[in-house]
Amino acid sequence: MKIGARNLITDVPGLRVGNATDPLVKTGATVMVADAPFTAGVHVMGGAPGTRETDLLAPDKTVEQVDALVLSGGSAFGLDAASGVADGLRGMGRGYDAGGIRVPIVPAAILFDLRNGGDKDWAENPYRDLGRAALDAAAERFGIGTEGAGTGANTAGLKGGLGSASVVLPSGVTVGALVAVNAIGSAVVGEGPEFWAAPFEVGEEFGGRGLPTVWPDPHVAVTKLGTHRHTTIGIVATDAALSQAQCTRLAVAAHDGYARALVPSHTPHDGDLIFAAATGAHVLDQPALDTLVIGHAAAVCVSRAIARAVFAATPAPGDPFPTWAQRFG
Repeated sequence: MKIGARNLITDVPGLRVGNATDPLVKTGATVMVADAPFTAGVHVMGGAPGTRETDLLAPDKTVEQVDALVLSGGSAFGLDAASGVADGLRGMGRGYDAGGIRVPIVPAAILFDLRNGGDKDWAENPYRDLGRAALDAAAERFGIGTEGAGTGANTAGLKGGLGSASVVLPSGVTVGALVAVNAIGSAVVGEGPEFWAAPFEVGEEFGGRGLPTVWPDPHVAVTKLGTHRHTTIGIVATDAALSQAQCTRLAVAAHDGYARALVPSHTPHDGDLIFAAATGAHVLDQPALDTLVIGHAAAVCVSRAIARAVFAATPAPGDPFPTWAQRFG
């Protein structure tokens, strides 16, 4: 296996990602778009999700392709980021042709970052403008850490962030992940600095600390419950030709990456969600085997992306938790 040239989800050809950040509000939005509409699915495993147009992604629904996917901070307010993206896409002539009217299809998910020390006393919801700015910034290269939807994110004891990772499989299929990490649980083992995702690290992409020598009691969960709010949201993508049903199964498989990198995950207080996207450029030779391999690779990329998000976070005034670098150097 080898990682993609950028070790980002945009190693999947045709994909672009844009971030927009408001440092005063301590929040932001992240948008993933492609050169053309792409097939998408979704799976929600957290007990407190916040979403837009996810019902449309069920395999029995009429529209199988979307124009963009949005991850945003802001809790329910952040769903408005998708409106800004839809406005921008319509201006580009993008969208589902509804009898001559273009209607961009923009599913979205949000995380709760309203208690992170930022100024939330806005006169007008800022997320529509953040969504539009993120769309305008979309490119093959983008920042991780304290960026976009991960700007105001936190985990149990450490600042969270936005992470991404990729892999190119022996078949030539590329798989990538993009995750905004705001989990109730912890990304590090015990007191750290080692990451739960350590077995999946490629090179020293999140510090190369390896496995811990001391392990905590696995039955005792370290959380930020009662002090902050939560949710990890993400996207996995591939250039494989997948149906909407196969994308849904890909999203299901990718959730294993949350469970391997965040302890605990999928709690009643998290809105944990993963979108899956397929551009369709690479026809599968052995669909039964290839979909299994792609699903496993997506889960591993998700784990790596989570650790990279926390590792890359940078400090800001008023942060409730230190960054990984501040704590461990």
